[in-house]
Parts: sequence; C-alpha cells; structure tokens
Amino acid sequence: MRLLWCALLASVLSLATGVQALPADDFPVTGRRPADDATLAYWLRNALQSHRYSTEETALALAMTADEVTSACQRLGVDPAAGDLSRDDGRLVVLPYPGGRHPRIGFLEGAIDPQRETKVSVFTPWQAADNHRADYVVVDVPEALWSNLGLTYLAHTHVPTLWTKAGVALPTLEWTRHDDGTLTVERTLPNGIEFQTRIVPERDRIAMRLTLTNGAAATLTDLRVQNCVMLREAEGFNPQDNENKVSRAPWMAVRNPAGDRWILTAWKPNHRTWANAKCPCLHSDPRFPDCPPGETRVLHGWLSFYDGTDVNAEFDRIETLDAWKNAE
Repeated sequence: MRLLWCALLASVLSLATGVQALPADDFPVTGRRPADDATLAYWLRNALQSHRYSTEETALALAMTADEVTSACQRLGVDPAAGDLSRDDGRLVVLPYPGGRHPRIGFLEGAIDPQRETKVSVFTPWQAADNHRADYVVVDVPEALWSNLGLTYLAHTHVPTLWTKAGVALPTLEWTRHDDGTLTVERTLPNGIEFQTRIVPERDRIAMRLTLTNGAAATLTDLRVQNCVMLREAEGFNPQDNENKVSRAPWMAVRNPAGDRWILTAWKPNHRTWANAKCPCLHSDPRFPDCPPGETRVLHGWLSFYDGTDVNAEFDRIETLDAWKNAE
C-alpha cells in the first residue's frame, strides 16, 4: 500500500512540476537472499567487486543486513576491494545485475520493484583506472511484451498485466551463467507462452537473442517488445535529456559530452526507436512476426561501444558485418 501511495503521489507531482517528486528510497528494490554459500559468494563478488556496491547496497540486494554482509565476506574469503573487470580472452564483460540499486535515475514510479532476471550489466571499455566505481549500462530484455491479449509480461510493477489482473504471481527466476560468459533465462507464462533471452559477450559487441514459442491455443499477433538500455551508471552518458542521443532505426545511440565515445544498440525486426530522458535510457524496440500455436519466432539484438565522432558511419559499418546481416 505504501508503494502504491508513493507511486500515485509521484505521478501527480511529476506531471505538475516536471521533476521527480520522491527520492529513490521510496521505491525500494526487493532483495533476494542467497540459498547457499556458493550462491552467496557469487553475489558478494558480483555486487561488491564487480559493481562496486557499498556494503549497505549489497545488503539491500541480498536481503541481508550490512553486518551479515561483512561477516559473510570474512567467512567466505571475499575481499570487497578486489576484482578485475576484464577477461583474459578480451571479450566484453556482462554480468547479471544484482538489484538493490535502482537501475534508473528518474521515473522510478514507472518501475517499482524491478525484477533482476531480465537485467544484465554490460561494462563499458572505458572503466576508470582507479576502479573505485563501475562503469556500465543495465540492459533490460525483455522489459515488456505486448500481444493481442494485452500486456503479456512486464519486468517491474507499473501498469497492470494479464497476470496482475488475474491475481497470478509469476515465479522468481535467475540467469543461468555459462562457462563462456553467456547468460540465458527462460520463462513460461501461465497461458503457455514461452520466451528465452540469450546474451553472448563478444570482443566487439554484445549479441542478444530473444525467442518466443507459442504454447497457447490461438495465434499470437501484435507481438511488440520493449527492450531498455539504462544509462545511470555510464559516466558521461547519463544526463537526463535527449540532446546526446541519435536515432536511425533500427539504431539508437548515445554520446559522451565530447562526442567521441558512443554506446549503440539495435534490434530487428524493428518496431521503433526512442529514448526516455528521465530514466535516462535508450530503446530499439522490436516486434515478433505473428506466431501460430506451436511455432517459434526469434529477434536479434546488438549492443556495442564506439570510439569516434561519425556514429552514422559506424552504423553503416556494422550493417555490412555478416554477424549482423545474418542475424535474421
């Protein structure tokens, strides 16, 4: 009830004043307490070493107290100050987002209690040498899925979905971590619709794939997907405006103040490109082709980093690459 009251008040005040009315603490993110020591050790390293969370933020993410986090680190041999955000094979670093810290700066009332099983952190190649803070974007895929049935899935609490209207709670999931750095997660909805997300780090890009299988009784149409790249923790890319963004469907890009570094994303088949200045975030939102019962449809996504000033030339270059041309 408190969250609902805060969200309603924030919406009213934001419309009236054009600013975020409530602090982030009024939109908490539900923590998840690890079930065993191996899982606990992983999330401690993920939050403290890789994401450079404070002890207090880590406690929020793991549904623990700060004292419990400190004790667990000592017991499991986890040094909060350690950690090297690089890979021996030179590929980009992608990790499951731990939660605890809201991935947006603003418009928090539009994303209450974000689920972490749709979110990954993609660390930029411009990590500061002192390593005191992590530099990354949070990719939410899928953030939302619409169909002819209505809002079929939403990765946080905001507007009602098919399942919130029916009083059905979806189970909590986690990313499956593969030895090569690939992350996958699969969800089956109560009506038989299945979707799987696959995130693959490469040297020059993050390759993303979203697969939908129709286990329902009728053909699914109007299968629009909303995928979000949140910029809060990407230093220099996170002003709450859209003056630093470029749209050329299917591409959406954001630049640093000097205009010589860019973050690019695209999905196909593409539905629309846009950005939300309040979050701030990038969107290249795709659409699945209509899907009869028993059939599967696939979407392909791209995220990369570019050093240079001619982002349109970079779009053109990527469009010639087999890795992107063949992702149909």
